[in-house]
Amino acid sequence: MNISGTLNVFRLIRDPALCLPQYTVSTFNHLPIPLSKAFHRKDDRKEVDIRAVVLDKDNCFAVPHSNEVHKPYNDKFQELRRAYPGSKLLIVSNTAGTDSDPNQVQAALLEKNTGVKVLQHSTKKPGCKAEVLAYFEQHPETGVTSPSQIAVVGDRLFTDVMMANLMGSHGFWIKDGIIERKTFFARMEDRLAIFLLKRGYAAPDPSSGFE
Repeated sequence: MNISGTLNVFRLIRDPALCLPQYTVSTFNHLPIPLSKAFHRKDDRKEVDIRAVVLDKDNCFAVPHSNEVHKPYNDKFQELRRAYPGSKLLIVSNTAGTDSDPNQVQAALLEKNTGVKVLQHSTKKPGCKAEVLAYFEQHPETGVTSPSQIAVVGDRLFTDVMMANLMGSHGFWIKDGIIERKTFFARMEDRLAIFLLKRGYAAPDPSSGFE
């Protein structure tokens, strides 16, 4: 059970926009690379400079409960790895790498199959933002000096996108994913996003500087 996700949903009562993404695509294959290409400079604002990517696993680039890249997405995955090499690309899953992954077996297999580091974290998304930010602070070679230089890519609004907004980062929502989203919470997320956008809500503007 994702206690972090359940508790953080109550934040939406105060600030509903926390679940809205800065950018939406249908599937992983529709991601623009580099991800900064998704945004155009407005007025006198600085251009978006995404230097690192946090990547969800299930229904994002992998079939749920598998620990390998979905074959139709392999070319895009490798393109993403080339654009964000080494520590600049980090997998943060709510299965592999968590306390629900005994002896980190799934995390080890996922790292072997993808060549990408899997974050080991004790709190599930969206509550692990401090652990994610600590990772990038510990890896200065990424060039990340602000949470706004990080993109979080995932298929869930209440976990992936919400964590991005809580971090002050850019949230990329994989709207359709690999399989149809049939769970109650997934359907509720979709409906809430449509409702909020119709009411004039907009995704938060990512902040600058580490807290």
